[in-house]
Amino acid sequence: MTAALIDGKAVAAGLYAKVAAEVRRLSDVHVVVPGLAVVLVGHNPASEIYVGSKKKMTAQAGMHSYDHRLPDTAGQAEVLALLARLNGDPAVHGILVQLPLPPQIDPYQIIAAIDPAKDVDGFHPMNAGLLALGLPSLVPCTPLGCIALALTVHASLTGLDAVVIGRSSNLGRPLAQLLIARSATVTVAHSKTRDLPAVCRRADLVVVVSAPRDVQVHRVSLRRRMTKADVAAVIARQMPDAEKRRRADVVVRTGLSRHHAQRRLRQLIRKLLA
Repeated sequence: MTAALIDGKAVAAGLYAKVAAEVRRLSDVHVVVPGLAVVLVGHNPASEIYVGSKKKMTAQAGMHSYDHRLPDTAGQAEVLALLARLNGDPAVHGILVQLPLPPQIDPYQIIAAIDPAKDVDGFHPMNAGLLALGLPSLVPCTPLGCIALALTVHASLTGLDAVVIGRSSNLGRPLAQLLIARSATVTVAHSKTRDLPAVCRRADLVVVVSAPRDVQVHRVSLRRRMTKADVAAVIARQMPDAEKRRRADVVVRTGLSRHHAQRRLRQLIRKLLA
């Protein structure tokens, strides 16, 4: 069987045209212009690229774009106060909080503070629960995009044996729920799955929403025109401290003066090179 390449750009262009047309209809018929508020906390290079792209596409579709940027020193109370204002603003119909957030902010509390009706990322517990129950809800965009792409090569997903590789809360799990809603038979595979090749061989549809770190770095470097070193640095900054300690060969205790830290590092380097 010859592999068919899905033209994702063509699918996106078609969807974009439909969105722009619907925005014009809302404006003409109901005198309503949708407004999207994006909240960015800190100066993560990758996040700034994403936010810039969202702002550009929102404006080009004829919607209002509201950009809210807070310093990386912002506290959780400050972000929650901003979300409370956006929840109550009638000009704002959708809210996106760009992840990841600085370590002093609990992302789950922030997501839970967004009005579920304005949670266009589909991450709010209420939307996740409605999706799991098979009820109408706001859905994460990437899983929904995967369904749209799959429908370009399958007239229907009913009865297909589908394998989703990855079980994250924003990709793998919602994608599995969307496939179930379309009557596919779904297996969710992950890093602990036994004999993954065999699982994939019996599938009619395989969707990979997880990849090794080196593959992720390569993809992002090509897509964002960043060096692999810059991408790796961004990923490292996003990694939880516990994960950094687990992966590290050596952990240097913080709280030391600069002089003592440098001396400790020199001692460790000499020890490693001995």
